[in-house]
Order: sequence, then C-alpha cells, then structure tokens
Amino acid sequence: MEVVQLGRKHLIGFRVVCEGDRYFQEIPQTAAKLRERVKEIEGAVNPEQLIGAFVVGDCTEEQDGYWIGVEVERWDGMTIPPGMVGLEVPAQRYAVIRHRGPNTGIPRTYETLHAWIAAQGYTRNLCAWHLEITAGPNEIDLYDTLN
Repeated sequence: MEVVQLGRKHLIGFRVVCEGDRYFQEIPQTAAKLRERVKEIEGAVNPEQLIGAFVVGDCTEEQDGYWIGVEVERWDGMTIPPGMVGLEVPAQRYAVIRHRGPNTGIPRTYETLHAWIAAQGYTRNLCAWHLEITAGPNEIDLYDTLN
C-alpha cells in the first residue's frame, strides 16, 4: 500500500447504474462490451487498461453509478462514440492497494486498504472520484481518494 498523486484523467466508456448488489454482474459485462468497442475510441492512451471510476458518498445524482472507460490523450474536441460517455477525473491524491483474484473479493481488499488509511492518519474523501485500474489478468489497483 502506498499514497500516490495522479494527474487529471479523461475517460471515455460506459456508465453503469443499477442496484448495489447488481454491480458485481453489471461491471464485468460492461467491461466486456467496452473491450469489444474500444477501437471506436480515438486517442486511447492504453486501450488494454480499463479504468473504473465512482464516488463512494451520496453526493449528487450526476455522480451516481460506476463509469468504466479508457483514458484518452486529449479532451477538447473529442468525439464520443454513440452510446458512450465521457468523464473528467481531476488530479487527486490516493491510497492504493492491488487486488488479486475475482471481483467478489474486492470488498475485503478495500477493508484492508481502509484500515491502513486510518492507521496512517489519513482521511478518505467520499465525495471525490475513486478509481479502479486494471493491472493484469485478475489484478486491479484500487485507488481510494484522500483528503
């Protein structure tokens, strides 16, 4: 686990909004759909690397759900493919942990990260964008935003 600063990210992909218990099924299905259509996204920085973004707290209706996309090089004048959406994530500071294994184990990995954050004296920013970035087969880096 470590603390990192990431610059602003521009993502293009899909937004998933469903009941909380459905996300474990909907996100992988949407990720598969994105992989099939990733060639439609111009200027993808790394088309193989999917980035999920979400806000933990109940902040605004516009932030409800889970975005899964790929990072693009530029944002201005970008053409978003039909049925997809764009999202701008500002530069932020994160605590990061790598999750290995099926997505059903992600909540336990987050528990470990949250305990570490508290033990280090950091506080989480629940109304900011949190990221989940694919790192390899069955590996995902979990980025929890800090104040």
